[in-house]
This record gives sequence, structure tokens and C-alpha cells, in this order.
Amino acid sequence: MTARVLVTDHAWPHLDVETSVLAAADAELVVAGTGDLDELVALAGDVEAILTCFAQVPAQVLDAAPRCRTVARYGVGLDNIDVARATELGMIVSNVVDYCTDEVADHTFMMILALARRLVPLHRDVVAGGWGAEVPGTSRRLRGRTLGLVGLGAIGRAVATRAAVIGMRVVALRRSGAETLGIETVGRLEDLLAVAEVVSLHLPLTADTAGLMDAAAFRAMRPDAWLVNTARGGLVDTDALLAALERGELAGAALDVTDPEPLPAAHPLRSRPDVVLTPHSAFASDGSLAELARRAAKNVVEVLAGRVPASIVNPEVLTSPTLRMSPAATR
Repeated sequence: MTARVLVTDHAWPHLDVETSVLAAADAELVVAGTGDLDELVALAGDVEAILTCFAQVPAQVLDAAPRCRTVARYGVGLDNIDVARATELGMIVSNVVDYCTDEVADHTFMMILALARRLVPLHRDVVAGGWGAEVPGTSRRLRGRTLGLVGLGAIGRAVATRAAVIGMRVVALRRSGAETLGIETVGRLEDLLAVAEVVSLHLPLTADTAGLMDAAAFRAMRPDAWLVNTARGGLVDTDALLAALERGELAGAALDVTDPEPLPAAHPLRSRPDVVLTPHSAFASDGSLAELARRAAKNVVEVLAGRVPASIVNPEVLTSPTLRMSPAATR
């Protein structure tokens, strides 16, 4: 019998890659429309797998899917999936790692350059008919300035490499291991904030990291520093960021992710000349999206075939009596 795979949402124009990969395993897609909770609950009843990008997959959806064996994330972060409940129900949860390292690192550095070269205010002035003479401020030279990385996984290391090429000093928040990369390390966030002229976030969103950049963190930053976030919007307290910008506690921000997401149309951050905004697009390129779709779909195929996917995130489920896999999962 053909397996049915629910796609809650996707951030690319078509599902040709997933359709091809799943068809080879005699599986078909069930594509949600709005991706809201009621719709997903209604569609989940007869699916064997769920593919999800940004849509929330809470316990209500998982509980409504008695046949579902796996939830596969298009991407790295898992904050939109109730992994604990999926594990209780015997579902294998997987993600796709390292598919967009270069894209996010490039995007991060693009945003740093946009701040340094005052791209937003200069662009707005030219579009309005000016030629920059009335735009206050001076662009900054990045060589010799300090980039502070909060998180030093694959993306953080790739950003560090780019920064080193143009002569920036790189300091990272990490307890050990970074010295071999030629990167200075500090053990406390406040120590990094005290020296960094650019603070760039590269952490997952967890209970421990939510709201990491709060009012106290902004007070600890240098007043000439910028905040860059291409990781998760929930790492930053948006109200505290706006207040800090208004008080001059930092010089600007560049955000690919926000909380909430998207920002309301009239939100003050949208119109500030010292803020650069992009729509959660750092991960996307022609190459990364094709790889993401293929690998996420392959994770589903592996589970449907009774095998463990390459990037399982809840391996404890494999020894659970509730595991929904037959035959028994094997590596």
C-alpha cells in the first residue's frame, strides 16, 4: 500500500525533488495548504510520515497521527517540533545538518558588510532621489575590528574563516576546542560582549538559549557594536533590542530571523536606518534547497524501509517499546 507523507509547509516553489525521492519508495505527498494547527490535525490521521519546514508540529498534531513513524525536519533546528512527545509516541525524528553552512556564513558576512558600509541608509537616500550627501555617519573599516561569535559550530567556524580573510580579530564564546582554529575564546557571554564590535549569533534555540540577548546583554555591549542574528529569532528579546537601539546602547542590528516572525508590518525595527532585515532566507540557494529537499525526503524513505536515518535526533526512541518501526530498526 502506498505510504502517505504529509508536507506541512515548504519555502521553495515546488516539491519535485521530494516527489521523485518518495515515489521510488512507493510513497506519495499530502501537501498542506495553510499549515495551521487545525488543518494539520485533520490531515495527520492517515499519514506514515511528516515533513516539516517552519510550521509548528506540536503534540496535538502528533497525537492525531496514529500511523506516523517519523517526523523529518527540513533544516537543522527542532524548535518547531515537539520532539519529546514524538519520542513518547515512538516516532523517529530527523533533521538535515550542514546543508547550508556556506549560505548562512555568506549571508552573515553580507549583513556585516551592509552595516559597515551603511548600505540601507545610502540605498534609501539614492532611491528617494538623493546622492548620499545628507546621510549622516561614516562607513567603517572592518580590518582590525573584533568579531564576537556566540556559538562555534560549522556555521560559526565558516564565518570566522571569512572574517579572518579581511583581517578581523575573532573571539568566540566556547569553553574549549576553538584555539586550534586560531580563534580566541572566552568562557562568559559578558566577556565577549565587552570586547566585540560585531556580535554574531550561531546557536540553536533551546530553553537555555531563549532570550539570551536580553536587556542586560545589550547593556553589556559596546555602544558602537552591532548585533547580527542569522540563527533563531527567539535568541533575541525583540523589545529589549528596540529599546537598546533607541537608547544608543548599540549601534545597529542585522536580523535574518526575528521574534515574532514575521515582524508586524508597522513594527519600528522595519523602518530604522540602523537595522538590516531579511526574511529568514540565509539558508536558501539553488544548491542548498535542492540538497535539503533530497536529504529530508531520504530520511523519510529510510524510516519507511525500516532503517535508521543518518541524522536521527532522538536515538533513545530506538529502544523504546513504543517504536513504530517494522522490521526492527537497524543501522
